[in-house]
Amino acid sequence: MNSQRSFIGFIVAGAIALIVIAIAGFYWFFAKSPANLIASTSEPGAAIFVSKLSPAMVSLLANPDQLQALEREEELSKLKTSLFSKSGIDYKQDVQPWLGNEITLAITTLDIDRDSENGQQPGYLLALATKQPEKSSEFLELLFSKRALSGATLTVEQYKGVKLISDNQPKEDLLAGAVVGEGFVLFANDPKVLRDAINNVQAPDLNLTSSPEYQKSTKELPKRSLAVVFLNLPVVAKWQGLKLPEQLYNSQIISLALNPKGLLAETTFLTSSEIVPSSPPLSKPVKALQYVPASAGLAISGSNLSNLGDSDLAKLWRQATATIYGSGEDVVSRLAKPLVDVQNRWGINLPKDIFSWVQGEYAIALLPEKEQTTPHWVFVVEKSESVEQGIARLDAIASSNGLSINPLTIDKQKISAWTELTTAAKKSDVKEGTSFSIETKVRGLHTNLGNYEIFTSDLETMDEILTAKDNSLIDNPNFQSSIAAIPLPNQGYIYLDWTKSQNLLERQVPILKLAEVLGKPFFDNLRSLTVSSYGTDTRSLKGGVFFQLNNS
Repeated sequence: MNSQRSFIGFIVAGAIALIVIAIAGFYWFFAKSPANLIASTSEPGAAIFVSKLSPAMVSLLANPDQLQALEREEELSKLKTSLFSKSGIDYKQDVQPWLGNEITLAITTLDIDRDSENGQQPGYLLALATKQPEKSSEFLELLFSKRALSGATLTVEQYKGVKLISDNQPKEDLLAGAVVGEGFVLFANDPKVLRDAINNVQAPDLNLTSSPEYQKSTKELPKRSLAVVFLNLPVVAKWQGLKLPEQLYNSQIISLALNPKGLLAETTFLTSSEIVPSSPPLSKPVKALQYVPASAGLAISGSNLSNLGDSDLAKLWRQATATIYGSGEDVVSRLAKPLVDVQNRWGINLPKDIFSWVQGEYAIALLPEKEQTTPHWVFVVEKSESVEQGIARLDAIASSNGLSINPLTIDKQKISAWTELTTAAKKSDVKEGTSFSIETKVRGLHTNLGNYEIFTSDLETMDEILTAKDNSLIDNPNFQSSIAAIPLPNQGYIYLDWTKSQNLLERQVPILKLAEVLGKPFFDNLRSLTVSSYGTDTRSLKGGVFFQLNNS
């Protein structure tokens, strides 16, 4: 295939790669000059070209050349050079002079000709902001003249005052382009996509900016967002051929903004139903975290687990996992596999037998160790009458599974342990044959400290909690820096120490290794990430993920 004919691949893959690499390269920004990289607008201007029925739109709201100083291995330069060289275009000479401060890529429709019998062909629209319309027009003429020289037959038409240029390439390689007004250069994989884009501008009730949900979602964007993603969730599900078991949320907007200590990704899910939070918002981190060792690789904290399964957050999770995985697969069970193992071994149901009686503060943590494939765990819960009843129920379940409840003492602290007696055979030196030894295995422990009941998987972890009281996660500077970026009040935190949990996560979620390869500069410098839910609007669910980086 002639290299000219692969340009539409650049249109889609190149735009996505530029945005992804630019975002991954943001970490270099912190050692440079933050004042030089500011989004010129708070929302994508190209939304006027996109139908309000579009499944997805992603925008970079800064000029890629502003990110050039952020590079260490010249990823952006290599990408731009390799992609434009395929079309015979010199980026610095032909594109850089006119390229403005926005790159938007949208899937405009699921099927361009709306004919299901000939297969589904999505429509792609790439909008590049221009600061010099005349030069961008020259670029468009140059690009298509080079395609003509390679054998393509060009078609030029005037549509509602706009000059459209396209060629006669096969569907997978067809390219159409236009300069619209003084603001944007548009590329698409079919002239119809361009005509629809122009119609959307001239009939404002058709475009994305006329959507009430989009208008509401853009109000949630931080003023200095550098990248924005908008998703029409029902259409995204239809695009993937999915029938969701339940659908509470209609749309989602994601923004990326720089923070003095890292990168904050905020997202808002919108719904027409009223959202009732699972628990009152917290104005500060729960005190239960004082009993989680600083060595924890993963920690989840908040209040009230009793109605977790029916909460709007749980409904969101079920909708999201169904959309991403094609089913309601519980990905959390992979990340918290040690807790799932406990559930299976004891024959218990976590939501029913444990979460149902946790109505106060709680903290759950995993403590990975390099030499062990299964990490230790900690569960801290605020005391209440229901907690005492819950412990009694766990004791009864332990007994029914053949475990003994034995008292222990560590550093003068009384502890209850669930133990199991096992026999180990060994060959004897005497002629009588094989001898046996009896071993006691601890399957879990719990104790009371202050106003909290603490459960652990093993003696070593319990000893670490009791003997290192001044070395808790809540006092850890990295944890404090991470949660400082999350607004208050909120529903609690999910904190992941990447350096401690990387091996564990790679084992449980193998596809993560691929993500690390694609975003190597980012993952190499990722220290931790913190997730939280916050916001007070009863028609939306807002949350954020803060990525703390090593050089922040």
